[in-house]
Amino acid sequence: MSRIELRNVHKRYGNVAVLHDINLTIEPGEFCVFIGPSGCGKSTLLRLIAGLEEISSGELHIDGRMVNDLPPAQRNVAMVFQSYALYPHMSVYENMAFGLRHQKLASGEIDSRVQAAAKSLHLEGLLERKPKALSGGQRQRVAIGRAIVRNPKVFLFDEPLSNLDAALRIQTRVEIARLHRDLGSVSMVYVTHDQVEAMTLADKIVLLRPDTAAKGLPSVAQVGHPLELYHHPRNLFVAGFIGSPSMNFLQGQVLSCTSNRVRVRLAGGQEVLADAVAPQLHADEPVTVGVRPEHVQLGQGAGRGVVSHLEHLGETTQVYLQVPGQQALLLAKGGSPSLKLGDTVPFELPAQHVHVFRADGDALRRPAQPHDVQHGTPARIACA
Repeated sequence: MSRIELRNVHKRYGNVAVLHDINLTIEPGEFCVFIGPSGCGKSTLLRLIAGLEEISSGELHIDGRMVNDLPPAQRNVAMVFQSYALYPHMSVYENMAFGLRHQKLASGEIDSRVQAAAKSLHLEGLLERKPKALSGGQRQRVAIGRAIVRNPKVFLFDEPLSNLDAALRIQTRVEIARLHRDLGSVSMVYVTHDQVEAMTLADKIVLLRPDTAAKGLPSVAQVGHPLELYHHPRNLFVAGFIGSPSMNFLQGQVLSCTSNRVRVRLAGGQEVLADAVAPQLHADEPVTVGVRPEHVQLGQGAGRGVVSHLEHLGETTQVYLQVPGQQALLLAKGGSPSLKLGDTVPFELPAQHVHVFRADGDALRRPAQPHDVQHGTPARIACA
């Protein structure tokens, strides 16, 4: 069992701040995914845990021990890189056994560990092959097997699937999820830019945002279960980053509010209701309304939009609407295949699925819905 704690961790390269005020706990057996746009520091944060980069300030604890000054070999972590980094002149068996031989383990123990890892990764019939005779997915499994045989407390994955084609990414993603279940108490920390990997693999997502360290803002935008970030984003950045396609954003002003409902007039005149806890909102205050494409209901409601683009995906049709007063197009999933460019379509934004963001980007808290991750009871507060 291995608990990872980062306390007020900062990383600087000279005068350039890369990560700022990271406070994070990864519980034993948890699958934690770091995600964010390019340049946000997710791979750097992983390398800090591995000991491949030095922490500028703050503390890193693994299994209750501060490891800031420990070299990578003494942290009992195993890292799988984006590149497979296999020895081309060695067989699969020798690649997996190489690190164990340097630990001077008995040959019987080495063989037992390699055979067990090969069985768990379905590599039994490939142990005598050289890396050049393997597919990309098989090479990645060998790299994972080389980490497994060390029996580490923590697995670190740095975008391990990015070099694979789409079909192999899906297959290997399933194998990594199965491996996590089989290993049980071993913590896994995984870096990716792929939202599907993050949403399907993670017990906990850590969403990092770029360009915050220089401003003195925490680099972590939000931490939580994948569905918590999806249904309860804390700010515009989280709402816009999590979800593919992205959340729709519409501009408007507050008309009125109660303790748990806000009425907004969108630019263009349409009125929208949102189930949201409104902390001292004022009439005419500018806000941004957010709604995910799958929650836009076409064919009903008082809203009107003109079809400007259609995407027929087989199982569904994505409809892009030009809404009066809005610069951005409104995307809706599930449109009728009979729709044509230029059609005027009624639409509705259900109050229980509408998010409201203040001018500073912070989200109003939404009452928990039955399909959402529960996280607290909203307070009753009035609108000014």
